[in-house]
Amino acid sequence: MDDQFRLTKNDWLDGTALLILRLGLAWFMFLWAAHKIITPGQYQQLARHFDEVELSLWQVYSAGGLQIAICLCVAIGIFRYASYSTLLVMHFFTVARRWERFFDPFALNDRGFPINRNPVIDLAVLGALIALVLLIRRDHLSLGGWLNRHHRTAWWH
Repeated sequence: MDDQFRLTKNDWLDGTALLILRLGLAWFMFLWAAHKIITPGQYQQLARHFDEVELSLWQVYSAGGLQIAICLCVAIGIFRYASYSTLLVMHFFTVARRWERFFDPFALNDRGFPINRNPVIDLAVLGALIALVLLIRRDHLSLGGWLNRHHRTAWWH
């Protein structure tokens, strides 16, 4: 095997860490996207409540399908700049809609249940997505990373 294609120990460590991060984030976002297909009515209600827009079932199914396709691209690590960044923008949209809840992370409802936990989790996921995008060039164990090492044309980057 040609040395130019061989990964160093550090490349393997970086690649493994990013593989774990990439798969975890893709799975996290996939679950939300899949629920748009499974329970589209819930997302119609969320859009009506949070965004004050009416969505048809077709629009919810289309959004869910597109998001699932993006998650699959992220999971295998293809079209990395586009797919990872799109996932980041999708999640940023969610975070931006709930930003005021970050200021009261310990709020409880009348039964003592913490009501602002998910937005705090969203911040951690946002940080992980930003890290994934910033570390694309170290994502050696993705299909895009493999193609980049073995072919100099970078349309799949």
